[in-house]
Amino acid sequence: MGRAASTPARRAEQARAKLAERLRARRGEIEESLLTRVYAIADPTEAADPDYAEGLRAAVAGALDYGLAGIEAGEEHPPAFPDLLLSQARFAARNGISLDTVLRRYFAGYTLLGDVLIEETQDDELLRGEELKRLLRSQAALFDRLLAAVGEEHVKEAESRPESPERRRAERVERLLAGELIDVAELGYELDAHHLGAIAAGPGAAEAVRSLARALDRRLLLIQRLEGMVWVWLGGRRPLEHEELGRALERGWSPEVTLALGECGRGLGGWRFTHHQARAALPIALRQGKTTTRYSEVALLASAHCDELLSASLRELYLEPLSGTGDDGATMRETLRAYFNASRNLSSAASALGVSRRTVANRLRTIEERLGKSLSAETAEIEVALRLQELEESRWAWRNSGKLLPPLVR
Repeated sequence: MGRAASTPARRAEQARAKLAERLRARRGEIEESLLTRVYAIADPTEAADPDYAEGLRAAVAGALDYGLAGIEAGEEHPPAFPDLLLSQARFAARNGISLDTVLRRYFAGYTLLGDVLIEETQDDELLRGEELKRLLRSQAALFDRLLAAVGEEHVKEAESRPESPERRRAERVERLLAGELIDVAELGYELDAHHLGAIAAGPGAAEAVRSLARALDRRLLLIQRLEGMVWVWLGGRRPLEHEELGRALERGWSPEVTLALGECGRGLGGWRFTHHQARAALPIALRQGKTTTRYSEVALLASAHCDELLSASLRELYLEPLSGTGDDGATMRETLRAYFNASRNLSSAASALGVSRRTVANRLRTIEERLGKSLSAETAEIEVALRLQELEESRWAWRNSGKLLPPLVR
């Protein structure tokens, strides 16, 4: 009697496990669709911390895993909340992302996963009628508990942020950057001047910037964003020369502080523009591990890094065709990097690689055949694709080591 009674439950359990397995087989496709919907609600790259967007991507993956685990476990044994989702909710609050935006992203993901779930169960004889209703109720309950936990974490973090004069000043700067017309007298900084925007990150960043402003005899506007990161403007009646800045940095800049620099601009428009350039350069500076990085040095790379469509397209067009070789394209990519670093000189590239000139020429010919393109015709695109991959590799190295600017991700 007990065995007969347990048979339908056992079959339902097996059906849920098979459903979860089918959904995991589509995991990449589902995750990309989730990211598309989540990014459409609000651009994550607008957050103050450049690591927020990466955290959001990881949170989307964690939420998907949580939903799939819930399908497999059933309502009797719901999975525990992933710590990653709760920490990302706190991260959102610290970056000024509203709870409404956070919850709208979760609703978008929940709706999409529900659509995929219904699609996958259409031909499943065991997950119909009451069993399907039970599965959907279980998912809804799981989602409600997750929303409550995420909302609680966000509210607690937002309420714990002190309302200080520094914070009010930061909010005025944010409003001014967003294009609002506000009284700027309280900033104590002249906007009708020449500006150099920068973002400094690392231990002692604020003091390092103050010392730099004194050395350059520039007015300083400094906004503390997060622990170990400051937004900076250096203002003056004349443009700041590159050589002058370079000498000041050589004399006293801390090697532990990463500095991302915009280009000089004038007036309110230039004040905004140079800041946005510095923000675009910051993720590249952090990944490359360089002490200082100017926007002009990484403009194309920074744009591609922030553009999901462009970065994915460059990878598909210029890197994936090389992955069919014996070492998954590593030798071909290394050859391309040496070739470009040598200003497309075969002999110099061969010397750097420790191979013959003929070997390099043969490899480049193979690369052109695989790409179906001439290397001379699309050099910039190929170089950006290679540098994007280097950034991705350095990002994972940082994740694994935890050595790069840990204060930014607490």
